[in-house]
Amino acid sequence: MTQSLLFSPITLREVTFQNRIWVAPMAQYSASESGIPTDWHLAHLGGMARGGSAMVMCEATAIDPVGRICLQDTGIWNDEQAESFARINRFIAEQGAVPAIQLAHAGRKASTHVPTRGRGALTAEEGGWETIAPSAIAYEGLPVPHALDHSEIAEVVALYAAAAARSIEAGFRVIEIHAAHGYLMNEFLSPLANQRTDHYGGSFENRCRLLLEVIAAIRSTIPEGIPLFVRISASDWADDGWSIADSALLARRLEGTGVDLIDVSSGGMVAHQKITVGPGYQVPFARAVRESGSIPVAAVGLITEAAQAEQLLVDGAADVVMFGRLLLREPHWPYKAAVELKSEMRWPAPYRSARYRGSIP
Repeated sequence: MTQSLLFSPITLREVTFQNRIWVAPMAQYSASESGIPTDWHLAHLGGMARGGSAMVMCEATAIDPVGRICLQDTGIWNDEQAESFARINRFIAEQGAVPAIQLAHAGRKASTHVPTRGRGALTAEEGGWETIAPSAIAYEGLPVPHALDHSEIAEVVALYAAAAARSIEAGFRVIEIHAAHGYLMNEFLSPLANQRTDHYGGSFENRCRLLLEVIAAIRSTIPEGIPLFVRISASDWADDGWSIADSALLARRLEGTGVDLIDVSSGGMVAHQKITVGPGYQVPFARAVRESGSIPVAAVGLITEAAQAEQLLVDGAADVVMFGRLLLREPHWPYKAAVELKSEMRWPAPYRSARYRGSIP
């Protein structure tokens, strides 16, 4: 049986992924209010690993209590949280998958209700807190954030490094920096949220400075063999915002910094964004970023068919594919995709009696 690209292994640093179907970070809003992952996360993430995805990335996980989007976000700012992740990661690894974590700070989009309650700001009585950002510019409908001073920016860098170290102790084998979707790292990048006049604002290089400092801090903290990813929003989908040209320039700027993969998403900076959505609508962004430099790229966004995923790899638009909602609907979709692409993959021993044999019933 000929192996497709989608089911071919890929190695980054000292970590080998058995295929190129990777679980994108997806917020579950199911942690305890102290940021501890629960049995839900064990079943959710463990099920994805059991389903055949080669990398399972935990949702955006806060590096600090004020970095949470909602009170129900996972966190990794203390050892109790790390210990709870450790049992989940052991199970993921036992299934042959790589456990990964996305480290995040929600910035000015923090302190909100979960989306099912309207995503409005939490009041103080509900446990809300003051948010932070590069500039005192509010996301539409949310309170004006506190603009960080230089000492507070240094604290953010230190928090990322500490969270990365704790993640390694918890058994994660990939670290991703969340610099997308309008959260703190992305806010520093975009002129729509960053109107500083110091060396963290203004020019492209200045707006990238915090992200570069966080990358350097994490890279110096984690083992050499651990891959480091960065998720970006390739476009703000809004006038005068971050653009695909900026993303291409950032891809070149990240070369030599220790970043091993750029995870290309888009949007989230402003509520008035105008996104054109369709099958694989973000793949052109991934291609543009990949062609801008030498760092491998992940594509994500309405990629729902095995042939579609295979073709974008064949065409050189990306090196791997991240899947989100598709895997929520069908956690075992990789097994079906392997049959469609006439590729081999490993089945868990308890499930082998259900293996597809040349066709999908």
